[in-house]
Amino acid sequence: MRTIFNTPVFREVLSLLARLFIRLSGWKVTGETPTHKKCVLIAAPHTSNWDFLYMLCVILSRRMEVRWMGKQQLFKRPFGWLMKWLGGIPIERSKTNNTVDSMVEAFNSAENLTLLITPEGTRSKVRQWKTGFYHIACAAGVPIVRGFLDNSVRSCGFGPSFEPSGNLDSDIAEIKNYYKDMVGLHPELGVTTEQD
Repeated sequence: MRTIFNTPVFREVLSLLARLFIRLSGWKVTGETPTHKKCVLIAAPHTSNWDFLYMLCVILSRRMEVRWMGKQQLFKRPFGWLMKWLGGIPIERSKTNNTVDSMVEAFNSAENLTLLITPEGTRSKVRQWKTGFYHIACAAGVPIVRGFLDNSVRSCGFGPSFEPSGNLDSDIAEIKNYYKDMVGLHPELGVTTEQD
């Protein structure tokens, strides 16, 4: 499927602009670009609208293709085509566990799929991470890639991949531990160390 991330010429222009933006803003991109054909890419900490822009620039600068989930209403006419071109996957969230099932189906039917999710789920202050990303990765049998933004050293990029074991509490604690010293753009909105 044609998206913003694989449209010829447009992709190259955006990659150049993304690298320029990162350089001019005094940030740097670190870590190895994920090479998995299928994975869940999480982005944390998520404390500002700028987080999304920086992570998008990281993705574009590395010429990656990612998809994200959006409620089905976003994909209605007249802008449904635009949401899909921007990488969106429509999700009907009215049924219990339907989001996980829908994403597992998407992984099973795709040859390549990197799904971008923010564990905090919002820019507002939260006490816990949402664990949907973990359940999707487990059910689809794909690794979790730890994307990050650390304002303390003005660095963003990718950390090591994580293979979920099925032990939710232990795995979430280990994943979150990677982010323990990282500072978001608005540290006061950072999530606590508790799990849901």
